[in-house]
Amino acid sequence: MDFFTSLDISSSALTAERTRMNLISNNLANANATRTAEGGPYKRKDAVFATQQTGQSFNEKLEKALKGGPPPNGVQVVEIIEDQRPPRMQFDPGHPDADPQGYVALPNVNVVEEMADMIAATRAYEANVTAVQAAKSMALKTLEISR
Repeated sequence: MDFFTSLDISSSALTAERTRMNLISNNLANANATRTAEGGPYKRKDAVFATQQTGQSFNEKLEKALKGGPPPNGVQVVEIIEDQRPPRMQFDPGHPDADPQGYVALPNVNVVEEMADMIAATRAYEANVTAVQAAKSMALKTLEISR
């Protein structure tokens, strides 16, 4: 595994986590949106991550790497899915979107869950930035040897 491979892997993770963070921000921004273009309340969205080198188990990838085969190529967002949980129902007969019984269908966004996801995404992003910095430091130390 060379210097640029580790940067490519960390770069893919940074991109994936940025997408995840954008979805979390969108979910939080629409936590009270009762109307969408599709009709009904906003539905929470989430990213599905997968390794870019699919079709192999971890052990197969590890054996390939130990034998000098191609390294794993990082992570990618393969799909953005809508959460299928039902909307939250809140009694508010004065709301313009209330049904005949006075209940309003609110998005299935749990702010506490989104904040926990945001912290996890931030930590993963920071870990990959640290990996990039470590790879950069190793490369610089290698260049210093040749002086």
